[in-house]
Amino acid sequence: MQRSIKIAGYLDLTALQTLTLAHEFKMRRGLIATPTLAFETWGALNSSKDNAVLLFTGLSPSAHVASSINDPSAGWWEDMVGPAKPINTDIYFVVCVNSLGSCFGSTGPASINPDTGAIYRLTFPVLTIEDIADSASHVLNYLGIDTLNCVIGASMGGMTALAFAQQHPDRTRRLVSISSAARSQPFSIALRSLQREMIHTDPAWQGGNYDLKGNGPVNGMRLARKLGMISYRSAAEWAERFGRERATDFIHADDPFGIDFEVESYLESHANRFIGRFDANCYLYLSRAMDLYDAADKGGSLEASFKKLQLEAALIVGVETDFLFPIEQQEDLAVALDAHIDQVHFKRLSCIQGHDSFLVDMDRFRPALADFF
Repeated sequence: MQRSIKIAGYLDLTALQTLTLAHEFKMRRGLIATPTLAFETWGALNSSKDNAVLLFTGLSPSAHVASSINDPSAGWWEDMVGPAKPINTDIYFVVCVNSLGSCFGSTGPASINPDTGAIYRLTFPVLTIEDIADSASHVLNYLGIDTLNCVIGASMGGMTALAFAQQHPDRTRRLVSISSAARSQPFSIALRSLQREMIHTDPAWQGGNYDLKGNGPVNGMRLARKLGMISYRSAAEWAERFGRERATDFIHADDPFGIDFEVESYLESHANRFIGRFDANCYLYLSRAMDLYDAADKGGSLEASFKKLQLEAALIVGVETDFLFPIEQQEDLAVALDAHIDQVHFKRLSCIQGHDSFLVDMDRFRPALADFF
């Protein structure tokens, strides 16, 4: 159950909380009326209000990072957030805000425009990472949090965390960026561009006017998810995990180009699970936001753009097998931050799972975050 919570009042009845602003939200390239922001919290804010951790998500997750009394289902970072875990909720008050533009409670292209009574669809303004970061500041205001102990994110969330630190330098003391970067490289832009083309050239997309309760651009979303899964992992993992094992789950006797190998079966299963869970237009907007972000925009270079940062410490974590956000990008970010921050820690991890390592290789990621926190 989702509740629309006005700034005037709030009841914590469910794990997913929603805050509806009583005013327009100005974006970089437009504005939206009275948007809703969905978020979850874990732990308790201490009396001095200096133990808050703000967590931003990647492109497709919801705000449900970890289980709680109100929602005991496992979250997407269950092994990292909770009592006695690396981000210890016995010590820290953790807030995760669902990205503006997403489809898990926060206002996005699949939401109703209160000015027209119609679904936004492609009338939703161009979305930027900076918009997502700014929207979270309203949740912090509502919760009475002036300064964060830390802002953290992985993948797209790492970009958003960095944007938040840039736009609100007086509100955060520490930064953690995981498998992310200060900008997207041409290779990752090209991959996401192809994913978007798969979706918007699907005849069922209908110029963004598909039935939200119907099937929509199923084939486009299925192919985009497959390409995404390929980019999230590494060739070394595919070889070790699947080899040339033959598939047994999919039998297409009448299809000469059907699924023969286990790796194909794996991709098909993941793609089919994704269909219907995520809105196609939201996917397009968030994907494009990642391409548009460049932390150097505010100064012409990373070093110049970071001059206003007031961070005490930063942790940058990268994975050697990540070709979506190569390890060299993490190192470049750490070097640029080191010119303005006293304590910059750079962790180079040798995980085999590529970009998705932060979700699955807990043996390496848990110690890295536990040491920092």
